[in-house]
Amino acid sequence: FLATAFFAHSTDILRKTAKVLGKTEEEKIYGELHQNIKKAFQQEFITDDGRTSPNTQTAYTLALVFDLMPENLKAKAAERLAGDIKRRGTHISTGFLGTPHIAKALSENGQLTMAYELLLQESYPSWLFPVKMGATTIWERWDGQKPDSTFQDKGMNSFNHYAYGAIGSWMYNTLAGITLDPEQPGYKHFFIQPKPDKRISSAKASLLSPYGKIVSDWKISNAKFTISVSVPVNSQATILLPKADLQRVTESGKPLVVGNGILEMKQKGENTEIKVGSGNYQFTF
Repeated sequence: FLATAFFAHSTDILRKTAKVLGKTEEEKIYGELHQNIKKAFQQEFITDDGRTSPNTQTAYTLALVFDLMPENLKAKAAERLAGDIKRRGTHISTGFLGTPHIAKALSENGQLTMAYELLLQESYPSWLFPVKMGATTIWERWDGQKPDSTFQDKGMNSFNHYAYGAIGSWMYNTLAGITLDPEQPGYKHFFIQPKPDKRISSAKASLLSPYGKIVSDWKISNAKFTISVSVPVNSQATILLPKADLQRVTESGKPLVVGNGILEMKQKGENTEIKVGSGNYQFTF
């Protein structure tokens, strides 16, 4: 399962790379190979009702994030993943291969609340368990230091081991909302689309792109959502304000209008979408 999943994922990365580089023939070759691997994967490891074999958190996670699960079965697979987490007392059971992707598998497939419940879980195994034990770095094991303050065997107990820290990528992409545009690599254009949770009242993240510093800084106070955004020179961003009525959105305290860096704006379902050029903005609703 794992080898085939990563074979498919690696091939898809090559396809995307070839596209960016304008290598049409290579894009076609790797695209066809990826589709063949994906088809074989689905036949071997996914049932008609969206179960994976093996029936594990890692299996559901990789099938979802690597886009190997049939589209019509993704929601059901995410439900099963969330159900397994809940049956374990809202605990993660993935290892180094599944952990970097599990929050994304949940949040992109209708299980955002469960993703936040995992992030905020404080009991073992969880990201906050080491923090509660005094950690200031990412540990190799969830319980490198045990509740009785003794340590695991030193043969496998690094206290500076990044693997589980991959949740940071999800926090940038989902909590802060800074997301690459695959059609314009290198942050020439990017998205800021935070997906907040009521248990978190603020978040701030910055990223140094080839064009300069990107900032997403939001807070919820007095039933108002405010986000401050910095877009570097020679780049553009599309900002998606969650559950925002376009008519109620202001920028720096003024009604939202095209001009002064704001290029486009529209209501997109229950959200407001705003395209901006370089500059600093503060949106409130």
